[in-house]
Amino acid sequence: MSGKIEDTVKEVAGAAEQQWGEATDSPRHRVRGAARRYSNQASYAARDAADCIKDQVQSNPLAGLAVAAGVGVFIGFLLGRK
Repeated sequence: MSGKIEDTVKEVAGAAEQQWGEATDSPRHRVRGAARRYSNQASYAARDAADCIKDQVQSNPLAGLAVAAGVGVFIGFLLGRK
């Protein structure tokens, strides 16, 4: 959970830096702020998706096993083609 909080704080810091760049007409701060903001949004979304998948697999392990087996067969099929 602390990773999500850290990502949110960094996202807010990036938004603040982006706003500062717009207020001072500094392209450097605008770009750095936007990059920080959007990278942390992506990180937060990835952590959230991983937590959701983890919860689903813990509540229904057989379905998780079936999905993993299906993905393994699919990748094996793709690698086995010549």
